[in-house]
Amino acid sequence: MKIGLAQLNYHIGNFPENVRSVESEIDTARKNGADLLLFSELTICGYPPLDLLEQREFVEACYESVKKIAVLCTDIGVLIGTPTINNNPTGKKLFNSACFLYQGKILDIFHKTLLPTYDIFDEYRHFQSNSDFRLLDFKGIKIAITICEDLWFDQPVDNEFASSKPYTVNPMEKLAALKPDLIINMAASPFSFTRIEAKKSIFINASKHYHLPCIYVNQVGGQTELIFEGGSLIINSKGHIIKELKYFSNDSFIIDANALIGNDLPPLKDIRKDPVEMIHDALILGIKDFFNKSGFTDAVLGLSGGIDSAVTTVLAVRALGKNHVHVLLLSSEYTSGDSIKDAVQLAEKLGIRYEIISIQKIFDQFRQDLKPMFRDLPENVAEENIQSRIRSTFLMALSNKFKYILLNTSNKSEAAVGYGTLYGDMAGGLSVLGDVYKTDVYRLAGFINRNEEIIPHKTILKPPSAELKPGQKDTDSLPEYSILDKILFEYIEHKKSVNEIISTGHDADLVMKVVKMINKNEFKRYQTPPILRVSAKAFGTGRRMPLVAKYP
Repeated sequence: MKIGLAQLNYHIGNFPENVRSVESEIDTARKNGADLLLFSELTICGYPPLDLLEQREFVEACYESVKKIAVLCTDIGVLIGTPTINNNPTGKKLFNSACFLYQGKILDIFHKTLLPTYDIFDEYRHFQSNSDFRLLDFKGIKIAITICEDLWFDQPVDNEFASSKPYTVNPMEKLAALKPDLIINMAASPFSFTRIEAKKSIFINASKHYHLPCIYVNQVGGQTELIFEGGSLIINSKGHIIKELKYFSNDSFIIDANALIGNDLPPLKDIRKDPVEMIHDALILGIKDFFNKSGFTDAVLGLSGGIDSAVTTVLAVRALGKNHVHVLLLSSEYTSGDSIKDAVQLAEKLGIRYEIISIQKIFDQFRQDLKPMFRDLPENVAEENIQSRIRSTFLMALSNKFKYILLNTSNKSEAAVGYGTLYGDMAGGLSVLGDVYKTDVYRLAGFINRNEEIIPHKTILKPPSAELKPGQKDTDSLPEYSILDKILFEYIEHKKSVNEIISTGHDADLVMKVVKMINKNEFKRYQTPPILRVSAKAFGTGRRMPLVAKYP
């Protein structure tokens, strides 16, 4: 028997387009001799549909779409993900399901057991957990069907990859007891550059533990802040990877299931992906899909001559095309001549149109009009932030006038400690680098320049500065980013306490200062645009903190 994997990019709620993509893939797989074609989790509606699942018409549209596809599945079997209604009056109203389509109809339905409730996931809000464990017996092969996170066998279920719900049933143990020949895992697993190898190890370890081959089918594409990398896998019963599908791109593959089960296929060489390259590709896909799926074509942003705006501009051009990215160089008396030169050099290198506008007259008028209210107090951060907000006004004016999306250029280090201006440089419709630490922004710049100088070397080499007052540098307010980012990573990603971070060798006063900055600036992050997520713990829906707490 031949099994096909279909790794596709879905648009949440766009049933006509999702159905067209599925039908096209079925037609291609049939022509190429596939007997069974596999799609990812919640294929038909896109993942994650969130509270659209509370609308009955939405759920009904899912099921009607599946029935429409089933009509085409006369001589080919298809496993497709969709929400289905729970007819039992007790429990949640829906299941997260995989429908088996064959002979022109829905022949069977399998439900997800472990419902993730950590980080950005909240599936237990909508779905009932499965308690019916069966195999799919198709053309002489018995298949254990699991949906996303169901492959845990000896790890605790409250870890970062499994549900925090205190389940007592291990679904894979139940299915393994039924003696399957093969595991199929239909997934919607978001990208995290720190978790690619760990994700692979889940399936490798499961295959070795149960002595069963495993086929993992992931989706690809951006869904608001989430980015799905694809990277679907075929693994034999010895834990060797036989096939790895493309990252950040639609892909498909057909495999001989009998040869897979018999371990007759050669394993791939272990090729590790460069994390910086993966972040680069993920952000481009995230930008592209955010615009395409929201119906916008053009971006606007401020190009300052600094590294954050430079990297953001390059990524935007690679995602949208040079004719769809518009930049303003908004100078003041504190903007260095080198910054303007670097920004112009980059814009001309990329072939994008730019405008140089001085904000000085407007800034002077603000200072003059505010002087009586400021009571002759010395200038401080208030005046600095006025410049940032003037720039935001220019950028948002173009956004409104021409229906551009303003791209925010703030990085994760700045967002963590509140080094940004609300309604100023923190404004935007999408934050491109909000989950990328400053030190990783430099690595991205190095990757962009790996073959030729695209971002000017001066932009990369000069000390970072907001240029809002004479001689200003980021280090006037912050520790060196090489030190700051290590503390931030331990506190945000690893969730370590102040004392635990200090025990690793960091200065105690500095750690306490940084942690207090993180916590007191939660109110700022609450008002930021959606952030493209590339790490295991991004700011946004996956990190929910009180705004007015006093801790530590």
